[in-house]
Amino acid sequence: MKQVVQNYKSGELAVLDVPVPGCKPGGVLVRSAYSLISTGTELMKVSEAGMSMLGKARSRPDQVAKVMQSVATNGVPATYRKVMGKLDSYTPLGYSLCGVVEQVGAGIDEVKVGDLVACAGNEHALHAELNWVPKNLFTPVPDGLAPRHAAFGTVGSIALQGVRQGEPQLGEVALVIGLGLIGQLVVQLLAASGVRVVGADPDPVRCELAERLGAAACGDPSSAAVETAVAELTGGHGVDQVYLAAGGGSNQPVELAARLCRDRGRVVDIGKCRLDLPWNAYYEKELDVRFSRSYGPGRYDPEYELEGRDYPIGYVRWTERRNLACFLDLLARGRVDVEPLVSHVSDFDDAVETYQRLKDGELKAVAVLFRYPGQKAEAPAPVMEVPAVNVRRGPARAVTAPLRLAFVGAGNYATSMLLPLLAQRDGVELSTVVTTTALSGANAQKKFGFAGATTDLDAVLGDKSIDAVFVVTRHSSHAELTRQALLAGKTVFVEKPLALSEDELAGVLAAVEESGNDRLQVGFNRRFAPLLTEAKQRFGTRSGPAHLRYLVNAGQLQHGSWYLRQGTEGTRFEGEGGHFVDTASWLLGADPVSVYAVASSGNEDLQIVLRYPDGSTATISYVTSGAPGFPKETLDLLADGKVLKLDDFVRASVYHRKRWVSSRLPKARDKGQNAELAAFIKAVRTGGPMPVPLESLVATTAATLAVRTALAGGAPVTLARP
Repeated sequence: MKQVVQNYKSGELAVLDVPVPGCKPGGVLVRSAYSLISTGTELMKVSEAGMSMLGKARSRPDQVAKVMQSVATNGVPATYRKVMGKLDSYTPLGYSLCGVVEQVGAGIDEVKVGDLVACAGNEHALHAELNWVPKNLFTPVPDGLAPRHAAFGTVGSIALQGVRQGEPQLGEVALVIGLGLIGQLVVQLLAASGVRVVGADPDPVRCELAERLGAAACGDPSSAAVETAVAELTGGHGVDQVYLAAGGGSNQPVELAARLCRDRGRVVDIGKCRLDLPWNAYYEKELDVRFSRSYGPGRYDPEYELEGRDYPIGYVRWTERRNLACFLDLLARGRVDVEPLVSHVSDFDDAVETYQRLKDGELKAVAVLFRYPGQKAEAPAPVMEVPAVNVRRGPARAVTAPLRLAFVGAGNYATSMLLPLLAQRDGVELSTVVTTTALSGANAQKKFGFAGATTDLDAVLGDKSIDAVFVVTRHSSHAELTRQALLAGKTVFVEKPLALSEDELAGVLAAVEESGNDRLQVGFNRRFAPLLTEAKQRFGTRSGPAHLRYLVNAGQLQHGSWYLRQGTEGTRFEGEGGHFVDTASWLLGADPVSVYAVASSGNEDLQIVLRYPDGSTATISYVTSGAPGFPKETLDLLADGKVLKLDDFVRASVYHRKRWVSSRLPKARDKGQNAELAAFIKAVRTGGPMPVPLESLVATTAATLAVRTALAGGAPVTLARP
């Protein structure tokens, strides 16, 4: 088999043919699928190997002390021969991998041949095609977790053990210094624990990545940005914990930790950085300095690691192996995302070249994976760009006279839900209705009192007396009609969806940019529903991630419905799914960062998982196969020991210390149309902000469109923002 090795004396890196390790009792033989290069620890070792002997001595004073002790005991000649013999030999690299069990040793019954396992240890999870791994240094990979992600298990355990040493609590604020591989994982773990995180790193790319993965703010430690963010988040008191995940010889991290930590805060050293503690600063605040030892309890204990003797869980809750299993579980449940950390995947045969590129700085990376023979090259994770909203906003004029509205379209939804509410509203004048057929326009004019009816859209868009235009036509025309109305300077209310493709969405935003007119509202009415609004208020704020479940019992469409014309009108979910994405995002207070979807045969029943920046998730079950008599929409929101429950806009309840249950609405389901129209009319009349920011409308539309991409690719779609 092949293995990556290094000669520490010469610095030579090689992929050698070496014997296959035997499968001893108490462990398993694992064929590697992916192994992870630690761009911190391993590159430091590779760099040291390329130094002169004096440079090696300066970088490892601990080893020099051992040599001097050997000289005193054994003499110079014997010590020289011993040191040179050790230096001039090959040593292995690697300590974090995922692979398939090829052989099971005696005494192992929790896995079988063919099982996927994650492995740890700088003597057992090496960059090699086969490794023998003892019992307490491997754990099964949860179903559905990709092998390339499970290969992060060891470094994830290191980050997890560091976070455990900090003892974070809900609502605290932490500072992570160093946003390399370990630092990025620490940021995500803290965010998943309900801790607000500030990151410090001189690399702006790593700062941006950490913010995308959950940090509240990041910046260069030498700038004022980090101190300002800490002051704002803590009210000037300082952070509760500092995690030192940086390397190098600078003492800046420990000095920054002392300056920004609160009185009696905790400082946890995870990386290998200089630790000349400024005595006065640490003494005056009585800072608690803690060290995090690698993957957790059991590390460096041969009885635990080699002989498989576990510590009783009642005495040691989180051992090496239990940390490894916990981190994999967090990955499998989407609470931690390592895919954005993967900078490069290299074939194992190209290992030497990959190390050299990393050492020379040609390959800039947070994490690099080796892919072993037999593993298919994985397609890159799909990414959908969420378009930026670029507009030079001009002042919106207030309307003092009666508000004059025009409708483009007078179909069933407009005539049953919107126009009856507008026709009876004071201060609103229904000016003109535009339809494709003269008769439908005449019917709407007669029924709702429009001043005029026409089939000429241009005449309406050119009428400067009209204050706002409602677009309530079929889905395929929404984007184009909205684009035209924005360019004409109108405030626009468009029924969902805003667009059926990325190109259509880009066209709408191009009109916004060209005209400077961003006065747009999409008919996402559920966030305005009085019952749901009250329930959200009673649920209150939250500090930790939330989990939302939304069941939409959509039912079957009648044969011949225009909703079924997917070629021109988009899929059914693209048509109305924005309602549910918008409701979830409003309840969670953010826009989604990734979308995953699976479907039944024919794509009629969908399961959609949205992930949010703070680790929250929303699962939307959009099904057509349910019973017609079952409620159409039911929703549950769980966070911080609280539960919000909505039953089809008829009843809502919140479970906490005291249970709140709304009064039942016996006749009507108010899904928020009236309150939405009131908010829209107020914005037009006063010239104030639109009810929903345009950035949110764009994010919801992009997430809805990403469902199709996720279904086609069978993988989560990252929603990337400029």
